[in-house]
Amino acid sequence: MELYKEILCHLIQHETVEIRFPDLTPSHEAVEAICYRTLKKIKEKLHDNTLEDRECFEKIEEIICAFEEIGSSGGGRHDFG
Repeated sequence: MELYKEILCHLIQHETVEIRFPDLTPSHEAVEAICYRTLKKIKEKLHDNTLEDRECFEKIEEIICAFEEIGSSGGGRHDFG
């Protein structure tokens, strides 16, 4: 929930202030869209074979496992031996 609040606060601070909260559905959709774009950027990095695994092996492994948990492939980045 904390990540949701952070993203929502960031999104709101760049908008014109107009206080209405009839349903909050649009904010939920906006947060989901931001999350999707962020996940897409991470996945693009996973498929960038020019990155050095030695310096970021653990973080790459965590990201790959997170993608595999939702049924998405980490590509060739999970062939660590």
